[in-house]
Amino acid sequence: MLAVINLVIPLFGLIFLGFFAGKVMRFAYEGLAWMNFFIVYVALPALFYRLLSATPVDQFARVGFIAVSLLATLIIFAGTFALAGWRNQGNVGEATIQAFGAAYGNIGYMGPPLAIAAFGPAAGVPVALIFCFENSMHFAFAPLMMGFEGEDRKPAWQLAREILFKIFTHPFILATLAGVGGAIIHLELPAALNTLLSVLSGAAAPCALFAMGVTAALRPLKRVPIELAYIVPAKLILHPALVYLLMVLLLPGLDPVWRNSAVLLAALPSATNVFVIAQQYQVWQERASSCVVITTLLATLTVTGLLYLLQEGLV
Repeated sequence: MLAVINLVIPLFGLIFLGFFAGKVMRFAYEGLAWMNFFIVYVALPALFYRLLSATPVDQFARVGFIAVSLLATLIIFAGTFALAGWRNQGNVGEATIQAFGAAYGNIGYMGPPLAIAAFGPAAGVPVALIFCFENSMHFAFAPLMMGFEGEDRKPAWQLAREILFKIFTHPFILATLAGVGGAIIHLELPAALNTLLSVLSGAAAPCALFAMGVTAALRPLKRVPIELAYIVPAKLILHPALVYLLMVLLLPGLDPVWRNSAVLLAALPSATNVFVIAQQYQVWQERASSCVVITTLLATLTVTGLLYLLQEGLV
């Protein structure tokens, strides 16, 4: 247990430092814009590229692993959507945001630093694959599901174009494609460029976790919505449990690092993008913000417990 505590305290400590700074300093939320740009467009893409470009090409062809991970996320999304729709008399918009809260984890900011710290650099490949395919699924689901709610429904070709644009212009996905390409052709970067990427990769985790804490501090938490009674356990407990169960049953010979990485990513709190989507479509905004903040705070306990179970071989 001491080893797990020594692992999570520096990582979650960065989140709490950011949270404390956000509560004490009270700078405007817009002040995070450049840091978020650095994290999303510079530091984390550099980390993904370095990890993937040094990976044997055969590691990228694990279709079963990707399919099982997506299946688990889809089951959680569909189950939460059905429950929420039943409770709110078929309000598709609210049910969709609640489903995102239960299925869309913070796999971009928290996933790489936590998985690599816990399971080593080998975790970088499964983390990148899950991120690319799950984010692509979420990018597609958001406009498709919200199309049923809005009055101004877009033509299918326009909707498809927007979805493909979001997928293939996301910096993490572009960095993953570049990393896979570098691995295929065995690209050797100049020493100076390689050093720059190394420095940027080292900055990714502390900046991302600190910014997450600040974001949680600046989000309004006016009340705790009753819907969190099923969204929180679905995200923090049911999702990782389902991923583990499906991985064990359907992929019995899977590398433990890959399985544990997938379980850890499923256990992460609701992504900030859940609030962004709610804000974009003006649906369930305040409660989506509460969902992100509360699952992030509770994840310090649930993720620590999960890491202990995984590292001790108790599951």
